Formats: sequence, C-alpha cells, structure tokens
Amino acid sequence: MAKKTTKKAAAPKKATAKKAAAPKKATVKKAAAPKKATVKKAAAPKKATVKKAAAPKKVAAPKKKSARKPNAAFMKPLNPSKELAEIVGGNPIPRTEVMKKVWAYIKKNNLQDAKNRRAINADDKLKAVFGGKKQVTMFEMTKLVSNHLK
Repeated sequence: MAKKTTKKAAAPKKATAKKAAAPKKATVKKAAAPKKATVKKAAAPKKATVKKAAAPKKVAAPKKKSARKPNAAFMKPLNPSKELAEIVGGNPIPRTEVMKKVWAYIKKNNLQDAKNRRAINADDKLKAVFGGKKQVTMFEMTKLVSNHLK
C-alpha cells in the first residue's frame, strides 16, 4: 500500500527567491508588447490605401424580382372535344385545368399502372381520347389530350 505523504510549509528563504524572479518576467512581457503594436500600425496604412482606390467605383443596385406571370396561351379557355368532354366537362376551360381534371379522373379510377407509375392504363372513356391505345405514358398523354382541345 502507498503511504500518504504530507508536504511541509515552504521555508521563508524560498519565498524571497520567488519574489526576486517575478519582476524579471514582468519586464520581459512589457518589452515584447510594443514590438507587436508597431507591426500592426505599419500594416494598417496599406489596407487604407486599397479601400480608397476602390471607393470611386459605383456599384449597380441589385434588380428587384418581379412576380411571375402565367403564360396567356395556357390560360386561354379552349373547347374540349366530345370524347374529352366526358371526362372534363363541356365548358371551355384552360389547358392547365384540363390536365388537372384528367389527372383527377385517373387517380379516382386508379388507372395509373402499379409497376410503372409513368404509364396510364386507359378505360373506355380514356381509350377514345388516347386514339385507341390501351396504355400510354404520362408524357404521351399530354400530347394526345392537347389534340382534343380547340
């Protein structure tokens, strides 16, 4: 087992030796501080001259973004054909609304292919719109539907 050792108080002679060493360290620190300050002052005028040279240049104000406007061609009401009118209705409606209603019809009747979600399986009403095709991709569908709008 380890024995506990106790430290005895330091003799007064050692304490006087520490006091003598302390002033030497303080003088060393004071001598080093002015050297750092002179280095920083010398670097400051160089930065100031760079800023003065850049000041005469004019900076263009950033452009404000305007609100996005919809394309008028998409918002123009079009008349659907007889085949398409069975799905979207007979009133003239914009092309964007036609596609929304066609997708609502597809999702309502679960006509999207289970394995390939990009493919649309046509029922009797959609087969007439798709030109007799049993299955089309969603990209073909947009083209085929637009043929039925006048």
